[in-house]
Amino acid sequence: MVVDFHTHIFPEKIAARTIEKLEHIADVKAFTDGREQSLIASMEGAFVDLSVVLPVVTRPEQFDTVNHFAARLNEKYQDKKKRLLSFGGIHPDTSDFRKELRIIKDLGLLGIKLHPDYQDTYMDDLKYMRILDYASELGLISVVHAGIDIGFPEHVRCTPKRIRKVLDEVAPKKMVLAHYGSFGLWQETEELLAGEDVYFDTAYTFGFIEDSVFLKILKKHGADRILFATDSPWSGQKESLAHLGSLGLDKKDFDKIMGQNAEKLLGKELFLSGMK
Repeated sequence: MVVDFHTHIFPEKIAARTIEKLEHIADVKAFTDGREQSLIASMEGAFVDLSVVLPVVTRPEQFDTVNHFAARLNEKYQDKKKRLLSFGGIHPDTSDFRKELRIIKDLGLLGIKLHPDYQDTYMDDLKYMRILDYASELGLISVVHAGIDIGFPEHVRCTPKRIRKVLDEVAPKKMVLAHYGSFGLWQETEELLAGEDVYFDTAYTFGFIEDSVFLKILKKHGADRILFATDSPWSGQKESLAHLGSLGLDKKDFDKIMGQNAEKLLGKELFLSGMK
């Protein structure tokens, strides 16, 4: 079972202009056009079985639209061989974070995505800490953009130091730090976060981090808490899998990263019911 724990898609009518806009802001070229079917085609070519879709709520009023879209997507792919599984989203400026997190839970969504840069909020802000604490209480997975965002490189709102403060004060369960702990801040990641009770995903990591640094962090953090991920459409699934495979990992560690850790985090029932 191969699981990509960090992908993005956009509604058909806005996908083209959204990708074009983000390509311009970050000065990058996407690997797909950001549409649902393009992600499925990428999965077919890379032999990925499940892709976790992570929507970002950039304004509080987007909550209903984003989360009901996610719920409909999950229903559509429940019995498919190649499966998309969308998490939900919440904005830190919501007027009732407890109510909204309960709605996410009731919709059957297994987690949330937080993006400090897109949501203009520092990681250790009380608003995020309260969300992470209650999400943990509800058993939801929290995926957080960590480190530099290449579209906003001059202002980093989620640094290893701020993340460490959250871990020390809130100790959220099932938290995933995207981009291998903190994009572009991997020395501090190794010093402050590696070995802690938190997951790292590999989204948009290969080609930016030196292989020796990747392996050093892996050794300290442990393969049990690493999740294969690409940030598709911003990295290619086939290319990322090939890079991971070239690192010479022990087969047990490789299998954990490729899907076993994701299966444990998402719940075996999900895989047994939808991937026969």
